[in-house]
Amino acid sequence: MACPECGRGKARRQCPALGHQICTVCCGTKRRVEIQCPSDCGFLASSREHPAAVVRRQQERDVARLLPTIRSLTERQYQLFFLFHSAIAQHRPEGFVRVLDADAADAAASLAATLETASRGVIYDHTPASIPAQSLTSALKALLARVREQGGTVYDGEAAIACRAIEEGARSVRAVGEGDRAYLELVGRLLQSTGTMEQAAPAPAPAGSLILP
Repeated sequence: MACPECGRGKARRQCPALGHQICTVCCGTKRRVEIQCPSDCGFLASSREHPAAVVRRQQERDVARLLPTIRSLTERQYQLFFLFHSAIAQHRPEGFVRVLDADAADAAASLAATLETASRGVIYDHTPASIPAQSLTSALKALLARVREQGGTVYDGEAAIACRAIEEGARSVRAVGEGDRAYLELVGRLLQSTGTMEQAAPAPAPAGSLILP
């Protein structure tokens, strides 16, 4: 039987989260990204101890695709980049609307433009066109406000650079035509994988590191 998730591989693994069998590739790449695995899933526990070769290759491909976007970021900008992505991954628009790569790109571009304008001493709120992007922009602004309230120092300029990196990454991956959430799924896999971004991260700068909640 073909895997109901991708329609290509053979469904061989019983997924306790979905209630049906899926292929090993979907189990390995969508685990904790699209599929909310229960903590007692045997495949999840095994993957943490012994990542499958297909998962390692996927992680290597993900890092290679993301690296050009974040290569020039400073440590603080790098932290902001993934902090923003954590907020994007947790964001749930109203109704059954999903956040797509286009929404993430538009929201990041809008917030970047607002921050860039503010860094020049002009207060102007740039707003994206779509409702999901507007909702996501508000969530990212709220995140910045929380970081500052909790004592983190975030400059408008460096936050704008992190947002532009998100915009660039989302638009570049989306242009390849691999799906309307290909970029968000890519970053989601990296956020779930311990240590896969170590090779891409800039050298730490403890004195200027951002204190994050």
